[in-house]
Amino acid sequence: MLGNAMLFLIIAIIAGVLGFTGIAGAATTIAQILFFLFLVLFIVSLITGRRP
Repeated sequence: MLGNAMLFLIIAIIAGVLGFTGIAGAATTIAQILFFLFLVLFIVSLITGRRP
């Protein structure tokens, strides 16, 4: 999941450099959602004692 977030972040950066602001904004939003979802699941796995 963290890999997907990084992928969308790279897509957003490339789209922003090339001037595709709509695609860059959407990819940034998706990257943020995936990153925070990863963090929540990681913290839950730490609390429950399961290996991530």
